[in-house]
Amino acid sequence: MYPSAPTPTVVLVHGAFADAAVWIGVIAELRGCGIPVIAPPNPLRGLVSDAAYLASVVSQIDGPVVLVGHSYGGALITVAGEAENVVGLVYVAAFIPYEGESIGELRGRFPDSPLRTYLKERTYPTHLLVDGDLAVEVTIDEAAFPSVFAADVSEDIATVLAAAQRPIAAVAFTEKASAAAWRTKPSWALVAGADRAINPDVQRFGAQRAGAVVLELPDASHAVALSEPKQVAGVIRDAVRATS
Repeated sequence: MYPSAPTPTVVLVHGAFADAAVWIGVIAELRGCGIPVIAPPNPLRGLVSDAAYLASVVSQIDGPVVLVGHSYGGALITVAGEAENVVGLVYVAAFIPYEGESIGELRGRFPDSPLRTYLKERTYPTHLLVDGDLAVEVTIDEAAFPSVFAADVSEDIATVLAAAQRPIAAVAFTEKASAAAWRTKPSWALVAGADRAINPDVQRFGAQRAGAVVLELPDASHAVALSEPKQVAGVIRDAVRATS
């Protein structure tokens, strides 16, 4: 811990099918309270490489860090949170895996969410494959995106999000977490009770297993960072205060 250190820097990690813009309201709330915050891009190419990228970002920040992960970003902060200067973890409608567990295995403990029905596969080239093989990535069907991902966000914004969504590599769901930082770092979790992308029971299970301080918003969609930025920022502020 850093008992006399400056306010921790908050690092916001977005999840699949989105970019860092989902944090726009949360960033405004945190900066309004004088909390330093950054929202780096998430490559969305796989748990191993994405967590390594995030760990690199964290290692170049002076002083303590509170990591915040939305959705798939929760798996990344679970691994990258092992960094020495990470003092707290905040999960927002997120996966919270155990060491040696994949997102697919965690998700498989509970009934599927509606998201699974609307995933669309496409391929992309990668230098890691040989002989012209292609890797698989997934997006959400554009017509279904508003109801599945952002049911409590205005239709205008939801349709823009659908058009601008970023695909995630399918391998992200099968690669296993190499660490579980919540075993040694304090954690907080916001559960989106009306989430149709990640079963809320998956969120509740992970939060309970991690011993997290939990806030549940019964009517919140997966896009809770956009629809309820004050509530999300409030949980993050609690983490910052507790770890300062």
